[in-house]
Amino acid sequence: MRFYPLEKLINLHDNYTRQFKIDHLHLLLLQRGTDRYLVEASCPHREHPLNAGSIAHGVIECALHGYRFSLEDGRVLYRTEEPCRALRTFPIVYEGNELGTLLDV
Repeated sequence: MRFYPLEKLINLHDNYTRQFKIDHLHLLLLQRGTDRYLVEASCPHREHPLNAGSIAHGVIECALHGYRFSLEDGRVLYRTEEPCRALRTFPIVYEGNELGTLLDV
């Protein structure tokens, strides 16, 4: 596992949203209030970008078909069509004044 730095803590704030690419992974770092989440950047249903979706109360909703996922663990909370897999979530790791993740890529 390797630490990948993503953002300096001083830059984080409420409603922060930013996409990152690490090798083949596209990640979305979000902060709502004091809660921070790191998830895959596209909906697992039809690969629509999740940064266009709405986020409220720890839930992200895909703007394309309305699928909803828990930001905490990625589970599907609501679907409008066929079943799909859970949203991948990634650990947030703090190292010094930076926030990042541990990946084996």
